[in-house]
Amino acid sequence: MKKALPGLLLLAAMVLFAFTMKDPLPLGSAIPKADNKLKDISGKEVTLKNAVKENGLLVMFSCNTCPVVINNQARTKEICQYATSKSIGVVLLNSNEADRNNSESLTAMQAYAKGQYYSWYYAEDKNNELADAFGASRTPECFLFDKNGKLVYHGAIDDSPSSDAASVNRHHLKEAMNEMVSGKEVSVKQSRSVGCSIKRIS
Repeated sequence: MKKALPGLLLLAAMVLFAFTMKDPLPLGSAIPKADNKLKDISGKEVTLKNAVKENGLLVMFSCNTCPVVINNQARTKEICQYATSKSIGVVLLNSNEADRNNSESLTAMQAYAKGQYYSWYYAEDKNNELADAFGASRTPECFLFDKNGKLVYHGAIDDSPSSDAASVNRHHLKEAMNEMVSGKEVSVKQSRSVGCSIKRIS
């Protein structure tokens, strides 16, 4: 019985995880919890609804500490700047509530964003409410909404989680933005996000 106990505990944890995690937001869905008030690094409150610009909204789940986020930070900044240039609103969300009193505090977020010269929203996702509503599980993980507030792309920034930008063969998110803004249907609507798991509260 003692030998079987670790296996039973693992199985129980997997079942609990399966029941607490939602499926990702389906394509074509409206922006979830768009009126939720989120505290931004500026100290002010922002909502996803207010962040939408003329051509839509990019929501990216991110953080301060994930090695994949850090290694790909240049690409995060580049795509956020590109979105802004295309009149697409940008909100980065930090849903790591389990580490909120430490490395993912608002103060730590402010310091990280200042070091990276962020010029877009970077906000706390209190109690993982938006991460749960989006079905987000990773950092970084991207959700692109069109001007009508409908989800047209979900997944990674590009096809390589490596820190070597030369290893990228396709810029999924950038291509989706280009197609969306030009009025075309997004050709690659989903891709696999690779990164750290979001540290939810228990």
